[in-house]
Amino acid sequence: MAVCSELKLIEAFYGEQESASIYRHFLDEHRWPDNRYQFAGREFVLPRLQTWHADEGIRYSYSNNLLETRPWTALLIGIRARLETFLDYSFNSVLVNCYRNGDDHVGWHADNEPELGQEPFIASVSFGAERPFAFRHKRGEEFGSVTLPSGSLLIMQPAFQHNWQHSVPAQTGNAEARINLTFRRVMRPSP
Repeated sequence: MAVCSELKLIEAFYGEQESASIYRHFLDEHRWPDNRYQFAGREFVLPRLQTWHADEGIRYSYSNNLLETRPWTALLIGIRARLETFLDYSFNSVLVNCYRNGDDHVGWHADNEPELGQEPFIASVSFGAERPFAFRHKRGEEFGSVTLPSGSLLIMQPAFQHNWQHSVPAQTGNAEARINLTFRRVMRPSP
């Protein structure tokens, strides 16, 4: 299903039972860190939980916040392999987010950090509660939203990061958790 020309949504990339199993794994077995971080000498609370997994030597930061790199887990390796086969594209990292309930969110942004290179291609897989993925054009008044069901794959073409911002807004009254994995290819630092 095409959402806008730079987005593509595949609603049942993972079936219902497999999605439920992956969701439970992340809730029950994944080691989530404290969601506090430092910036400019001040402490902030991230409105979600997250971990960063990457190949050796890959580093990534956003908002001047360098993420601690963790090794790949067996489950993440399996999901990565499935995506790479389906998309014929290789990833070297994944940001794993846990939106614990409807209060957890991510504000407006574009995944356009220098480490992602000139053509950032991102594959985003969601498990658990359905949440809206909102997007707005950087230079116009166009905006939209698409609901991401459990097991769905959202493909963000490189032009999406150049032309649009996106967010997962707070959703009052939603008590269920959502797990989201965004697979990326990060440029290796120059020696």
